[in-house]
Amino acid sequence: MSNVKMFSDLHLIKPIAIAVGKEGYKIPTPIQAQCIPQLLKGRDLLGCAQTGTGKTAAFALPVLQNMQKSGARKRRIRTLVMTPTRELAAQIHESFQTYGRGLRLTSTVIFGGVSQKAQERALRRGPDILVATPGRLLDLMSQKFINLKHVEYFILDEADRMLDMGFIHDVRRVLDALPEKRQSLFFSATMPPAVAKLADRMLTDPVRVDVAPKTMTADRIDQTLMFVDKGDKRKLLEMLLHDTAIRRALVFSRTKHGADRICRDLVRADIAAGAIHGNKSQNARTRALAAFKNGKFRVLVATDIAARGIDVDGVSHVINFDLPNESESYVHRIGRTARAGKAGKAISFCAGDEMGYLREIQKLIKRQIPLDRDHSFHSEQASRGMENGAPALSPAQKQSKARAGQARRRKELKEGTARPARRRRRPQSGAKTQESRGAAASGGKNRRRRRRRSPQAGK
Repeated sequence: MSNVKMFSDLHLIKPIAIAVGKEGYKIPTPIQAQCIPQLLKGRDLLGCAQTGTGKTAAFALPVLQNMQKSGARKRRIRTLVMTPTRELAAQIHESFQTYGRGLRLTSTVIFGGVSQKAQERALRRGPDILVATPGRLLDLMSQKFINLKHVEYFILDEADRMLDMGFIHDVRRVLDALPEKRQSLFFSATMPPAVAKLADRMLTDPVRVDVAPKTMTADRIDQTLMFVDKGDKRKLLEMLLHDTAIRRALVFSRTKHGADRICRDLVRADIAAGAIHGNKSQNARTRALAAFKNGKFRVLVATDIAARGIDVDGVSHVINFDLPNESESYVHRIGRTARAGKAGKAISFCAGDEMGYLREIQKLIKRQIPLDRDHSFHSEQASRGMENGAPALSPAQKQSKARAGQARRRKELKEGTARPARRRRRPQSGAKTQESRGAAASGGKNRRRRRRRSPQAGK
């Protein structure tokens, strides 16, 4: 256990301590208290913590301090931070600028979806810190705009999400371009086998820090479940958002088209809203997020690509218009509220075809989400299905069950233990008696004999 109680116990240099004080930080979060002392000593680190635990400050503060102490600027990339989404990259870049405002260190951020001209100019100036998404990083490396031979600190953030989005090969290519002698930091909300294998390759004798199991949701989040028919979800959402107690809300949709449709419906209902998802250009996403932060939009509709990349102060409510088909996404979604010690509320809509998703979520978080029946669009049918323990498999569960059955059948056939497949009998208009079946058979034999005896048969 760490003995760190206050930020003053971390022995941060004066410029960083002043920046932290201006942000109102007094008591470090558990991951900050455990990570910062070890990183200041130069240790590699494997951090397993869910979103909203203060990971960015946990790695940014010690890296800035170590860079400042190691000497003057050398106009080359000394720190590389890789992250899966554009929003998260921009957020981390902003944090480095905030914490390092009193230092003579520069940082820049690069990601796809926008012109690379401005990014090229920033790279020519030789930033000390580079925050990047994998695709644009490799593009600019291939064009010789980026040289990673002098990297001293490498941070891989949201590693599990990176693998989920198919960036594993990109990460390996970047690792191959890095010098062997470096300090490496690896952060992930979950630790499946593929992520653990990547960590083993990347880290040398790391300190491991586990903060809050992935199955836990923030204690300060008041969670509520509402059963509603699919066709009534839009009306229920509009009814909720007319409550002024919802000051700033994030609404999550399972699909991109669904996010756009929800946003259009809210605008028609005179509710200021914007949408953010993968089909939007980066400029449109940046504008929507900025409008949400400055209060122009009271509601931001998003897909799961943004679940770990939106860090906005004062999000009072998270509303799951659609339940996620991956139960862990629920934890990341609702983690967008109740940040920095504040309280928050998460409301989840559940239609009849989402019962399987709900069961998986409640199994993961190890608790029943409190049910709110006291609203105009409550679906008693869905509620009864939950109370009676109806199986109600989700589409993903049905597909998984079918694949398991096919795999079992292949195994049985290979081992020779499979039962013979049943032949489907053709439906008959009426049951035939044994005598009629025999007569039909003998009639067929007689016809064949007559054809053989006929003189015309040989012609």
